[in-house]
Parts: sequence; C-alpha cells; structure tokens
Amino acid sequence: MSQIAQCSRQWDDAEVPAPGSASVARFWVALEQNGPWGHDAIASAHLPDGLGPELERAISAAGGRLLLIRRPGRHVDTHDPGVPRNCYIAGGLADEPWLLEGEVDDPFDLLRVDWRGQVEQGPDAVSETLPLLEETRDVVLLVCANSKRDQCCAVRGRPVAASVCEQRPGRVWECSHTGGHRFAPTAVMLPSGQTYARLTDETALAAYDAERRREVPAALNCALHNRGRSCLSAPAQAAEAFVREQTGRLALDAFGVEEAGDGVYVVSDRDGRSWRLGLERVDGPELKDSCLKVAKTSSYWQVTDLSG
Repeated sequence: MSQIAQCSRQWDDAEVPAPGSASVARFWVALEQNGPWGHDAIASAHLPDGLGPELERAISAAGGRLLLIRRPGRHVDTHDPGVPRNCYIAGGLADEPWLLEGEVDDPFDLLRVDWRGQVEQGPDAVSETLPLLEETRDVVLLVCANSKRDQCCAVRGRPVAASVCEQRPGRVWECSHTGGHRFAPTAVMLPSGQTYARLTDETALAAYDAERRREVPAALNCALHNRGRSCLSAPAQAAEAFVREQTGRLALDAFGVEEAGDGVYVVSDRDGRSWRLGLERVDGPELKDSCLKVAKTSSYWQVTDLSG
C-alpha cells in the first residue's frame, strides 16, 4: 500500500469501534456510471447535463442516499446518455426491506419519481414511474471504491469487490463514497441498508450470503465490523449493534429501537425482551479520519446498559 493510504490502517490498529458510523438513509438509489469518479463523484462523473446534483438533491430531500456504481475491474468511461444503465432502489428498510432492479434507458426518468411518497408506498408505486425496474428477492453488495475521495477505499476496497464478484457474479458493484473510509474496506448491503467495516474477501462474501438469509453474519457481529443499519440514527445504530453482539441475534429484523430522551435508547427484541441503554459520544485516540488530513481526536459511541 502507498504511504498515503494509511488512515484505515491506523483505525484498524487502534480498534476504534465502528457502530453508529453508517450513513443515515431511509432508502438507497444506486445508478450505474462507469469511468472515473472525482472527489464529489456524483457532481464530477459524466452523467448527462447536470443530472447528478439535481437527482442527489431530490433523493436527499426525501431522506434517501444516491450512489454511483460500476462493475469491478476496468472502467470504460460512459459519455453517451442513451446507454441503458443498471439501477437499484432499496426501500422499506425499517420494516420489510424491498429491492427493485433493472435498467433505465433515460436516467432523467429518475427525476420523475416522487421519492418521498412513492418510496413510502412501496416497490409497486415506484415501478409505476420506472416500469423497467422489477422487484427481486436477490441482494446486492456495494463496496466503496471512490479513490478520489480517499485512497483507502480504492486500495483496499477494489480487491474485495473483485474477489466477491468472481464468486457472486453480477451481484457485486464498486460504489461511490458511502462515508467512513477510515473503516475501509466498507460496504452497504441492499436491500437492508446494513453497513459493514474492515471487510476481507471472506467476510464480504459472508455478508452477501447472510443478507440473502436476512441476517448479519456471525463473523461481522461485533464492534469492529458492524457499523449499523442506515434506517436508524447514529446512536440508535450503536444501541442495536450493542444488543445484537451481546445476544448473538443475527436476524436483521430482530430488533426495534426507540429514543427515550437524554441519550437513552430502548432496544426491543421481537421475542419480548428489551434493554434500556445510555449512549454517549466519547473521545478516542488521535487518528487521521482521511488519508490527506492531519490526525485529530477520534470519537465513538460508548454504550451503557441501564436495564438494571
């Protein structure tokens, strides 16, 4: 690894906990765009006529997150707006996650979606506007590989994406910045929005296979790897991850999380158990949170069980 791509290695060595670091998103939209991605991939990629920023604003305003995706391997730049692009839309994350997949002939069609209303109504409502997208029971692994945002994502993320793609062809993509390159290699699973840190070829494959079972893999059910579910706030992610590790419960839908005020969260298991937890952001060691930045005080969520 080059000397510049060191931020994630520092965080590995320090073993700073990852829970509560996932991007917060009510739904995800992943749109294929080959070629190079700049620091701000959506603004700088060769999407047609300024589509990227406009689409990102619309999706973000509705509480979602837009990612660009490309197949692992060499990336032939795409300038032709008429080329069909693969697209995935994942919603229902807090209840019953669903995933639409297919191609869009004209990416401007995505601007016709009522992202708040139709996503809340479910996949059939979205398909009314985007009829080429169909619901699937399969899953998708998105591995962050946005090198212009941070070298760690490319140097460490691209080999992981390539390895898993060989074993699960067609279901693995490199993606633009998801947040948290200090935890590279990182990945987002669709449809659940479950996010992982510090992946290897083996654990990324385990994450894919577990998502098909609607589970978190046992190998990633710990504070080093479980960043959290994107449908939850950062402290709620950390609260759920704490209980999941303590109980060994792997089902993605095992828990519900509610804020009780004053930094207290209640995690409820579908089997009737519940935990009252105190969440506090605490300081960690001095680390770089990006390869090109200077070191500063890190932080993470500290969880205290108040159940008594």
